[in-house]
Amino acid sequence: MRRLVVMRHAKAVATAPSDHERGLAPRGRADAQQVGRWLRERGIEPDAALVSDAQRTRETWEHVTDAAGWDLEADLSAALYAAGADSAFDLIREVDADTRTLVVVGHNPTMAYIAELIDDGEGDLEATTGLVTRGFPTSALAVFTVEVGWTDLGPGTGRIEAFHPGHG
Repeated sequence: MRRLVVMRHAKAVATAPSDHERGLAPRGRADAQQVGRWLRERGIEPDAALVSDAQRTRETWEHVTDAAGWDLEADLSAALYAAGADSAFDLIREVDADTRTLVVVGHNPTMAYIAELIDDGEGDLEATTGLVTRGFPTSALAVFTVEVGWTDLGPGTGRIEAFHPGHG
């Protein structure tokens, strides 16, 4: 059994020299810290993380790990920054087979689409309702139980166990 956490980055500033360089807004930093505490309270501790190499996703990861008390170096991915759902699935499928809990921090619409695709519709009703009705605003995340190996991850292969609605 594996666990996959799919997260959208926290609230970013509106402008920067490039989209890739947009950092977190003050509210985004606070939101990411809150997410880290939420994950810690649920006993979620990843042994791997795949994070877009954009400034806002890297900063999100830093604030989440700080609040969660994790000491884990993320795999920063330029490919995840621009990835659509198919490419993002491919990146996740390349994760080491020994990884039990993986956190992926990326961008919409890809993160929302992955969360919706992975869900088998049989998980926690409140979490499923949250995912379906609230969308995937900044700092949103979905936690899935995955019973297949990473190489077999695809539509309908995860069961949602928790949803954090983020702050749109």
